[in-house]
Amino acid sequence: MIGELSMAYACLQVGFKLALPDDGRPPSTTHLHARLKFFPLLCGIVLGLASVAVASSPPPTSAAGAVADSPRLPAQRLQTLDGFLRQSTDAHGYLGAVSLVYRDGAIVQSQAYGFGDLARRSPMREDSIFRIYSMTKTVTTVAVLMLVEEGKLSLDDPVVNTLPEFADMQVLVAGTADRPVLRQARSKITLRQLLTHTAGFATAGGEEATRLLERADLHGSADLAEFSRRLAKLPLAVEPGTRFRYDGTQIEVAARMVEVASGQRFDDFVQQRILGPLRMHDTGFSVPADQRGRIVDITVMGADGKLVLDDGPSAREPGAMLNPYPSGAGGLYSTAPDFLRFGRMLLAGGSLDGVAILGPQSVAAMMTNQLGFLARPVTQFSDAEGFGLGGSVLLDPAGKGRLGAPGQFGWSGAASTYFSIDPKKRMISILLLQHLPNDAANDLPRISTTYYNLVQQALPR
Repeated sequence: MIGELSMAYACLQVGFKLALPDDGRPPSTTHLHARLKFFPLLCGIVLGLASVAVASSPPPTSAAGAVADSPRLPAQRLQTLDGFLRQSTDAHGYLGAVSLVYRDGAIVQSQAYGFGDLARRSPMREDSIFRIYSMTKTVTTVAVLMLVEEGKLSLDDPVVNTLPEFADMQVLVAGTADRPVLRQARSKITLRQLLTHTAGFATAGGEEATRLLERADLHGSADLAEFSRRLAKLPLAVEPGTRFRYDGTQIEVAARMVEVASGQRFDDFVQQRILGPLRMHDTGFSVPADQRGRIVDITVMGADGKLVLDDGPSAREPGAMLNPYPSGAGGLYSTAPDFLRFGRMLLAGGSLDGVAILGPQSVAAMMTNQLGFLARPVTQFSDAEGFGLGGSVLLDPAGKGRLGAPGQFGWSGAASTYFSIDPKKRMISILLLQHLPNDAANDLPRISTTYYNLVQQALPR
């Protein structure tokens, strides 16, 4: 009885946190309704009072090697997570999802839910291929740190040492995009600042420097060298090292530094030094033609409240490169099993199956908040999290509405892909969906916080 009351109390705490958007903004009434859609289900299941069966969704398929009845994940608690994901992918939800949870050297939950196509005819597969977008940034960070360990790059050396085009950076201090008032930057941008999004570049928003950034059409660059040259001609929005603003431009510059320091194209380096050695055979900047049938449709919410295919080039030509250049900020396709191997490497301190990718100190730096020098809130997402190298670091679980201990590390992709590494529990959680949120009142609720909390509840020790 006491255990049930404890779970009920925890469920109520989580419910209040679910009312807040993942990005920390104040919720609207419609947002509250959408976010709390699954709250009764969550509480009911936690108390053992709910059982979900969705006729329109195919039965979940289990991965090879999954240990559904392992003592690490009791069947009743597995049903809790399973029920939530079934409802999330019913006829009114996401097309489909893949969930993969790893704990203490074993896969303890692995399921595919729903469908991989808009017509809802092809059941989602465990090895379905997703555009993981910004989860690519964590892979790029590993590539950078490999070269740091080899002495070819240094985190705190100026970027100009590798990329001369950044020698004379200016800061926009007044005026407009058409008539900017500029001054010389007082300090040089460092590689660490690129990886921690503190380099001072303009990002999305209403700043005048952003208007200049948009006019430069960086994403139309033929390669990373051109991207870097175009960016270096633009003024910074603020002095380097004075604020955190998450954006992909900084990581594209870091990817270009990998090219110069290694003498290889970025995609070749990633393939030869990371993906190949880790046997991530279904991960890459494009998908072979004979495997493109495994790519999940990417959706947006239509004005009529029904899912439609996104109108971007990735939706029109699934499997093609997402940018003209190999984007270190968001260019990879991957699968849950593949990304698990990458996560296992990090969880193990940089090595997997006898293959050393990074040293333990580099992995520890990735998972350590690098933004302690900034006044809180240090990020625009939440005061409860900081940022390491290549991902966020959970500082205050209660403040974020998350269960578990501080120190959880992870990141997400723009099309609703998520991963989290919990060093204390020796656990990795991966949730892959393929939907681009538009923040409209009728859009699907974001489910990552609920997902992570259900995983934590399923593995209490």
